[in-house]
Amino acid sequence: MKTGEQKRARDIMKREVITVNPDTSVEELGRLFIEKDISGAPVVDDSGDLYGIVTENDLISKERRFHIPTIIRIFDAVIPLKSDAEVEKEIRKMAATTVRDICTRDVVTVDEETPLNDIATIMTEKKIHLLPVLKEGRLAGIIGKKDVIRAIAGGPEA
Repeated sequence: MKTGEQKRARDIMKREVITVNPDTSVEELGRLFIEKDISGAPVVDDSGDLYGIVTENDLISKERRFHIPTIIRIFDAVIPLKSDAEVEKEIRKMAATTVRDICTRDVVTVDEETPLNDIATIMTEKKIHLLPVLKEGRLAGIIGKKDVIRAIAGGPEA
């Protein structure tokens, strides 16, 4: 890398990516996170396409308490503060048995050429901890917060 040239996703991403399948059980996912000391994983379907991403937060939120939706009464109208869809989504997550039920489907990704400052901006503005890297539409690597910090600090690449 030339002096003054900015690092890109390809320079800081981990190429050995641990992935899970949508049908992976929640228990198996938990064991994988502990055994591999990872905080999340891309979810890849049988064709090798990116299906979603699942993190420790998704796994932990499965165990949270269910809050009965609060309502407001204004005159004769009853107004729920949560939509039926939000309540359904919360119940589905709590009853989840597979990764399919808890993973995030709307995945933010970058490509190998994405500059480090764009990666940092995406992670902070969107509050993302893991960022899959795609090459020609296929999963090529993953970038975590530690990878970004290592790159900023000038440490060894992944």
